[in-house]
Amino acid sequence: MDGLPDMSATVFADLIAALPQPVIVVGADEFVQAANPAATELFGTRIHGAPIRAFLRQPELSAMLDRVFGGQSAGNASFVTHSASQETIWRVVARQSLAGVFVLTFTDVSEIEAAEAQRRDFVANVSHELRSPLTVLAGFIETLQGPAGEDAGTRAEFLAIMSEQAARMSGLVADLLSLSRVEAVEKVRPRTPVSLDQVLKATLAALRPQIEGAAMQLDYEVPDSLPEIPGDYDQLVQVFHNLIENGLKYGASGRRLEISAQHLPQMPGFEGAALRVSIRDFGEGIDPIYIPRLTERFYRVDKARSRDSGGTGLGLAIVKHILSRHRGRLIIRSTPGAGAQFDAVLPCG
Repeated sequence: MDGLPDMSATVFADLIAALPQPVIVVGADEFVQAANPAATELFGTRIHGAPIRAFLRQPELSAMLDRVFGGQSAGNASFVTHSASQETIWRVVARQSLAGVFVLTFTDVSEIEAAEAQRRDFVANVSHELRSPLTVLAGFIETLQGPAGEDAGTRAEFLAIMSEQAARMSGLVADLLSLSRVEAVEKVRPRTPVSLDQVLKATLAALRPQIEGAAMQLDYEVPDSLPEIPGDYDQLVQVFHNLIENGLKYGASGRRLEISAQHLPQMPGFEGAALRVSIRDFGEGIDPIYIPRLTERFYRVDKARSRDSGGTGLGLAIVKHILSRHRGRLIIRSTPGAGAQFDAVLPCG
């Protein structure tokens, strides 16, 4: 390579070839002098000896190259590539070397950008979820501080609504704390032997008032002979509490809830045996197009109905993270008009 008096072209090519991220060396004439294998894989063999502008045409990146080729010592910009299955976001850094050539490095920041976008969405969603009940509370407090506060009937009605909104905020905060705790230990797999039959019976005992209040027929088909599994008892209670409560809320029109469990000697995606617990309702069901998004935080198929029933939009996200910690899986099946089935599959060992 021209312009490198202290290092042979071969040694320099070997050096950049050892780097895992794409690296391109561009001469003062803006033609590519060298590209390592990662860059060749990204842009193809045509990159060698070609004008760099032919490959980097996106406005932000092009403007950055103008500045660096124009005399600025260094610059950085985003560069987005697309494949059939995904979009990749690169952070491109360009620097002029002492030898007079320009070195461009490409770092894949897709996961960082996705995490940042998720954080922004999360903050926005939490703010929105809290703002609505706070606005209601503030409005009623202001009204009660005026003449309406002297009316006993109005006061009782407003206080009931305020209590409901406060409970909604309390539920949201509780779910947020729960999700945070689950994520904090998600990579630490629990090892304590747990009986799923005991977990389910404890959960149903806690939900008995809701089951009776909804006048639901409960079919419980869980064998006593199920083997114990390694797990976190409290977290598994939370999994089935959320799933059964979902069935009570959204399957109420079917007036029937079915809970069953099965020992599976083999299960695709699992190394050995597994237990499958199924929570099935016979309500309105869910359109299959919504199923892939059901475990997203704050995602609701019917937002108004979910809020009216006290849902925070975090229940299935918590379930997914707890099952992930247990190396398990949540499988959702539904047909509109024929109810929905949620299967929690957990490895036996």
